[in-house]
Amino acid sequence: MDETLVSLDCIHGAVSVVGSMNADYTVTTERLPKPGETVLGGPLQVLPGGKSGNQAVSAARLGAKVRLFGVLGSDANADFLLEALNDTGVDTSYIRHVDGASGTTVITVDAAGENTIVYSPGSNAYVSVEYIQSMRDNLTSADVLGLCLESPMETVTACARLCHDAGLKVLLNDSPFVAELPAELIEASDILLVNEHEMAQLLDIAEPDDDDWDGLDWSDVARQMHDFGFNQAVITLGGDGSVVIDGDDIYRIAPVAVAAIDTTGCGDAFMGTVLAGLASGHALADSAQLASYVSAYAATGVGAQASYGTAAQIRERFGTN
Repeated sequence: MDETLVSLDCIHGAVSVVGSMNADYTVTTERLPKPGETVLGGPLQVLPGGKSGNQAVSAARLGAKVRLFGVLGSDANADFLLEALNDTGVDTSYIRHVDGASGTTVITVDAAGENTIVYSPGSNAYVSVEYIQSMRDNLTSADVLGLCLESPMETVTACARLCHDAGLKVLLNDSPFVAELPAELIEASDILLVNEHEMAQLLDIAEPDDDDWDGLDWSDVARQMHDFGFNQAVITLGGDGSVVIDGDDIYRIAPVAVAAIDTTGCGDAFMGTVLAGLASGHALADSAQLASYVSAYAATGVGAQASYGTAAQIRERFGTN
């Protein structure tokens, strides 16, 4: 068995995740529609999602102790999302409720597993600075914090500062992508996680015409990432694996090949695994290598949280490779 998979037995750390929970309205099609075009889809499914909820579930299923902080509405989706999170072992004790709709996404998935996503924040817009400050003690009693940008920017920034000052390692997922990040958020975040396209936009780097990311000068990328404000970063490359920048070291993380059914939430599965690995004392590169297995497993199922595997399922699927 790959030594990376053995590390699944050592996931034990405490993770705080702050942000979004969404009901994912998902439909599959042979191909994604062009602008103004109607295509025939399969049955509509409503699945639990939201980037922060997904990341929390991914980490919890691997064995991390996860607390999720966020806001749900007063609709049926709120009950649906809360039940799904509780079933996976995520601590939802600190989630607030407001009147109105919970967050939702509308997702179209084609035959190759690619997707398009439209996000409606709903109650996620009420994840406020005041709420985060009121949760200070519960929020900071963890080893690592996971953040994405499906919450108000001022809240994300305040949360990063609060947890950074308390000694937590802060992992920021710049998604949905924002090119101009606040200086305080950059300063208070320890590690940046982006995909290859987000990295190119963030650093104003031309994407390779032939999609050959291995041919990119990653030493130059690391230098520019350092100049931007991050000495540690993970750049995911979809089916081509990832690249980890850790100070002066650059690690090329190999992909795990699977027949993809639906890539929805695979990036969040990756992020949640990195959070779980870091919280458990694993190095960033080792956490990213483990995340390659976990996100590959997720690509073989439908939906986001619904496709995430436990440590035992990951070992069983890939342990004989």
